[in-house]
Amino acid sequence: MNLDALRSAQVQPEPFDYLVAPGFISTDALTGINADYPQIDSAANHALENLSAGPLFSQLMDEIQSQDFAEVLGEKFDMELASLPTTVTVRKFCERTDGNIHTDHKSKVITVLVYFNETWEHENGQLRMLRSKSDIEDYAAQVAPLGGTLLAFRRTDHSWHGHTQFVGERRMVQLNYLDQSPVAVAAQRISRLGTHFMKNVLGMR
Repeated sequence: MNLDALRSAQVQPEPFDYLVAPGFISTDALTGINADYPQIDSAANHALENLSAGPLFSQLMDEIQSQDFAEVLGEKFDMELASLPTTVTVRKFCERTDGNIHTDHKSKVITVLVYFNETWEHENGQLRMLRSKSDIEDYAAQVAPLGGTLLAFRRTDHSWHGHTQFVGERRMVQLNYLDQSPVAVAAQRISRLGTHFMKNVLGMR
């Protein structure tokens, strides 16, 4: 990881606090990390601890969960993050039910997304920072899931985000800093299971 890219990123306050750090992973490193990316066949978020990956990918996962990373990110958002519990999920494919407008679960404090696709030529599938929960076209910024880019935002009741429908390979790691209470962590995991269940039900229709 390139912490200087993160240090250089500016937090944007509208429509909610977020930052974008291109070059968080160098182009040369990205090729090796993708070669070591976990073997994933389904369009779902997979808990990192349930996956097997090569050494470069695993090294990056260790780095983004490190105290150094937490301290730099915490400085950007003026928060103490190093002591908070985290979850990490890995994704490889996007399906038609992904991208719906949402704010993330209340147990999440900061959401970090790191992208791995070496090219992105699609208009769809780009994450939008939205001004409301009702209009995917009313966005303040749009971020392509281009490899090496990091996107982080503060979770609030109005941190609406989503993307237009895309089906295909969209590599992404999501790191969340969570409320410290065990109840909040458990609630987040239950919510994730519920989301997967509903997607499975909708996918069967």
